[in-house]
Amino acid sequence: MTRAIALFALLLALALPLSLLAGRVWLDPASTPNATLILAELRLPRSLLAIVVGAGLGAAGAAMQGYLRNPLADPGLFGIAPGAALGAVVALWFGYAASPLLLPLFALLGAGGAMALLAAIAGRTGGIALFTLAGLMVASLAGALTALAISLAPNAFAMSEIVMWLNGALTDRGWREVWLAAPLVALGVTLLWRAGPSLDALTLGEPVARSLGIDTSRLLWLLIAGVGLTVGASVAVAGIIGFVGLIVPHLVRPFTDRRPSRLILPSALAGALLVLVADSLVRVLPLVTELRLGIALSLLGAPFFLWLLLRLRRGLL
Repeated sequence: MTRAIALFALLLALALPLSLLAGRVWLDPASTPNATLILAELRLPRSLLAIVVGAGLGAAGAAMQGYLRNPLADPGLFGIAPGAALGAVVALWFGYAASPLLLPLFALLGAGGAMALLAAIAGRTGGIALFTLAGLMVASLAGALTALAISLAPNAFAMSEIVMWLNGALTDRGWREVWLAAPLVALGVTLLWRAGPSLDALTLGEPVARSLGIDTSRLLWLLIAGVGLTVGASVAVAGIIGFVGLIVPHLVRPFTDRRPSRLILPSALAGALLVLVADSLVRVLPLVTELRLGIALSLLGAPFFLWLLLRLRRGLL
């Protein structure tokens, strides 16, 4: 176990019990009526889902930055999250969201479709430039189709539901979403972790990586599958939650030797910690309605992104 894994695992273990107590009504297990029921059916599944979603997004961000060798890379920029969002929007547009499993299923199908399109365009060569351009094209296409679906929404209620869902939140999520997302995210993180040694070799350049016996096409397929599973499952149960994959690797990198293989698992733990803490904070803010988690993390991520751009301009990254 590395120092980074131990540190973020400890912080996560400390944050989880506090998140179970935090809310508009702070729970006192000894005096709050129905405290056990509230913890078991409301607070615990929501906190565990925050951990699952954050872990998937954090690991995906670390892998993407390692593959593209770009500290500004984020999995949401390469079509997987927009594809999953498009699938969910289609379910909301046609009214299928009334069924508890159809909306996540459509989101996963959207992520799978984005993965397939990305692999069809960039999967033969495994080139980083082609992969980047293909991802941006898929993201643009999914975003345009999502905007079209919103503009053609059959009624105001459907439009409101689509816009609210796209903002991302863990409100009203339960054990069903945990059991749906957890196995997919675990499989995706495992695939990204297996790609770690190849990502280490890729830091020396594609020609050197090939000379070391790295199959760059296989690496690309691992990355597409891993990012697709982690990001697709997260979007399927929580909507769009941005900037986690961008922020987390930069927070973790000073605690590692900066090799991509040593960054993926600590980033998963740090991502889980970030989303768990952020979700706990939005629950306790004294607002009329609960602030959407996606909005809160975007308000945090946008200044962080600007700070990274300034550091990049000064040659500090």
